[in-house]
Parts: sequence; C-alpha cells; structure tokens
Amino acid sequence: MKFYILTLFPEMVMNGLRTSILGRAEKNGYLSFEAVNIRDYADNKHLRVDDYTYGGGAGMLMRAQPVYGAYEAVEKAVGSRPRVVYLTPQGKVFNQQMAKEFAKEQNLVFLCGHYEGIDERVLEEIVTDYVSIGDYVLTGGELPAMVMIDAVSRMVPGVLSNEESAQFESFEGALLEYPQYSRPEVWHEKAVPPVLLSGHHANIEKWRRAQSVIRTAQRRPDLLKNAELTEEERILAKETLQNTCDPQKAP
Repeated sequence: MKFYILTLFPEMVMNGLRTSILGRAEKNGYLSFEAVNIRDYADNKHLRVDDYTYGGGAGMLMRAQPVYGAYEAVEKAVGSRPRVVYLTPQGKVFNQQMAKEFAKEQNLVFLCGHYEGIDERVLEEIVTDYVSIGDYVLTGGELPAMVMIDAVSRMVPGVLSNEESAQFESFEGALLEYPQYSRPEVWHEKAVPPVLLSGHHANIEKWRRAQSVIRTAQRRPDLLKNAELTEEERILAKETLQNTCDPQKAP
C-alpha cells in the first residue's frame, strides 16, 4: 500500500513515518510513503502558496493552484483518480472502522492544510473524504495524517509481525482491550491475577472477555451500544456502570 502526503513540511512527515514498525514495514515492502511538497508546485518565483481571503478576515489561505498541482502529480503517478483524505476538524471523526476501510486502498492520499485552510474550489475538485482526529484545532494536517497512517497501516497484511495483534485489541468488537501483565508475578505488592497463571485457556479467555466489558463500561460506556454482549455480559456492564457512577458501591 502506498501513502502520498501533500504537505508544506515533508521532512516532518517522513521523519515520523520512517521509524519503528512503519519504517520496518516500508523496508520490507509492505508500505510505501511519499511526501509531495505543495510548495514545489507554486506558480511564482517566491514559491508562495498562501494569500489573503476574499471578503476579509484574519489569517491567510492556501491557494488552489499549488495544491492542485501537487495532486495532479500524484494522479499521474498512480494512473487514476486516487482517494484523497483532507484533514480538517470539520470532517467525520476518525475511528477503527475507517482505518479498516482505508486499508483496502492501493493508494491513499492525505492533504495537509495550514494557515486558515485551503481554497474551497480545489477541495471540491479533489477531496473524497473529510476526516478529523478530534474536536480540536491543530496548526496543520501533518500530525493527524501521521496518526491516521499509523492506524491504517496496522490493518495492512504483513505490517505487524503478529497478525493477531491487529485483530484482538482495543475497539475490536466495540470493546476496549483487557488489562495485560508481564513478569514479575508480583510488583509493588500487586500480583498478576491468578487465572492468568493457571494455564487454563478457556478460563483465561472468559476472564479477558469480562475484563474488556468492565473496562469499556468504566472508560468508554458510549461504545457499549454497538457491542454484541450476552445477557450475562449486559448485567456485568450495567453493574459496572452503576459502581462507576457511585464509587461507594464499588467492591
């Protein structure tokens, strides 16, 4: 899978993506990253990419022409119109399901805005998805692009050394991941739950499932409405919610 990032700060993006798991995945041929510098497509000798907005107002706006030039370069390289994700707080909030959907693309383009945004006319021509990573404003789209690329990359076969890691973790099945433990068995007088030392896989899986329900009810109860729960698990979630709302009832 190849990611194209249309940006004014290519070094910022590439330095972040070519490290750790993603960097290894690129070396092994599972992923490819290319930062396209929008400034390279400016049509003036000073390579200026911004200008004042019509109608007045504070701040500068990225001009349509250099953004479109950068996009055209990618379109030519791909050989077809690629899917283009514009990082904006006005977009749909990114989630795990989106990551899975985007991972099906052979080529995916991320458009990073700056200043007061980008001329609406070029957005109308090239953008297919308007996506946000949360209800707050950042100085540019590079960090959101890197966040989303990381999440999408985990869904690409071969990127993770353990395939199960991408399947059984937080947000899968609308439940948060269960707590995990490593050596030593006792640390700061806190012991690893005995069931995890039992070697009884059925009991371990049952415990983990219950812990996922409890943790979701405690930390992200909004996810429970989409979770497929047994009647026993619904009762457990309800009791956890009640104890969370009233700590004095908690065991």
